[in-house]
Amino acid sequence: MGHIYIAAAHKSSGKTSVSIGLTAALARKGLAVQTFKKGPDYIDPLWLSRAAGRPCYNLDFFTQTHAEIINTFAVNLGDADIGLIEGNKGLFDGVDIKGSDSNAAMATMLGAPVVLVIDTGGMTRGIAPLIRGYLDFDPDVNIAGVILNKVGGSRHEAKLRGALEHYTDIEVLGAIGRDAALEIPERHLGLVPANETSDSGSSDLIITRLADAISTSVNIDRTIEIANSARAPAKHENTNRSVPVASHDSKPDVRIAIARDAAFGFYYQDDLDAFARAGAKLIPFNTLEDSRLPEADGLFIGGGFPETHLQALSANESLRMDIRKALAAGMPAYAECGGLMYLSRAIEWQAEKAEMVGTIASDVTVGKRPQGRGYMILRDSGNHPWPQPEQAGDNQASDLHVHEFHYARLENLETNPVFAHRVLRGTGIDGANDGLVVNNLLAGFAHHRSTKANPWVERFVAFVRQKSS
Repeated sequence: MGHIYIAAAHKSSGKTSVSIGLTAALARKGLAVQTFKKGPDYIDPLWLSRAAGRPCYNLDFFTQTHAEIINTFAVNLGDADIGLIEGNKGLFDGVDIKGSDSNAAMATMLGAPVVLVIDTGGMTRGIAPLIRGYLDFDPDVNIAGVILNKVGGSRHEAKLRGALEHYTDIEVLGAIGRDAALEIPERHLGLVPANETSDSGSSDLIITRLADAISTSVNIDRTIEIANSARAPAKHENTNRSVPVASHDSKPDVRIAIARDAAFGFYYQDDLDAFARAGAKLIPFNTLEDSRLPEADGLFIGGGFPETHLQALSANESLRMDIRKALAAGMPAYAECGGLMYLSRAIEWQAEKAEMVGTIASDVTVGKRPQGRGYMILRDSGNHPWPQPEQAGDNQASDLHVHEFHYARLENLETNPVFAHRVLRGTGIDGANDGLVVNNLLAGFAHHRSTKANPWVERFVAFVRQKSS
């Protein structure tokens, strides 16, 4: 199946805007576009999902094995016409000095030709040695073309094209001019998520503008040809628990309410798929509008930006009190980051403070600097309430690879709190612990990924089933 990898020389080059616009432009041609995003990211996948009209899946070296990455990619690409993978940071960037976790390594493993998006601001002839260096750095990486971004005009474009034609044989697939209308709004934690726009109107308008720009500035047909030159990824087997294909062997026997709205939208699609395989039906509710929880056996509130919806969340007192009552009565629940914040006593942000659910005896303050950011490694403390995974006898099996990205911190936390995880790398709640246990609630700043090594969805559903039986 044809697929292409959108990368850049460095972050903030415009590859997200190009990826969204290209996805929408391909969909306009009647193609079923399956998108993927490298790394631990929720916001870009929300935009890519909306542009494609189908869920985006994350591919991440830190939380997934190579086999799981290939399985996730190959299985979900199976019913699409074309695949698009958006990279993170620069093509060769990564933690490993040898590049084993880079975009280049991902593209090579997936057999994907690479299209480089180059921010040409302040650059003319200098683009040639830059591209020459990228072409020569790793011959295993198939850099098939470039898209010139933020071009200053026809004269600027001519100089860039001339330099590339004279010094390289790279194909220029298009040139996109500077246009503020093509920029996605940003906020304190990055791009504004696509799920936050009112009635989806403004996000759809942005996607339309991006698709228009790509359609008129980039050779779409040639881009499709390049995608169709992709090699098949390494052989995969549809046997891993992380493969995002729901089993329909049995009907769901538990119902789990899940917050899905403008305040809470950070969920990995393969985690959502894993609930179905585990025998759970997810029942969405809106924390901003619904007055009560839906009928359910458990509760799941993922990440998001509750701090930008303080007044609306606080004003919905009937739902807050319904959640508090349900958790006090023992409803099993799981909350990540934004969900943890919502279940606290109050959130304070930019000199504004509002009451929240109050299940967690702590206040939340959202600061101007990150409190925890990046990959984390956790270990079960012995206080974890959920059933242990099958491999719990293996010492290394309890080391969980997760990630965090929060500007929030807990203050005035009750004395002697119970934590499910010790932090081996990262920050968590207090620098040493994460996963606060309150009755049958587990809440932390870590974002978990349901994989063979960390089957958190399977464990949580088993816990809900256990408590509801």
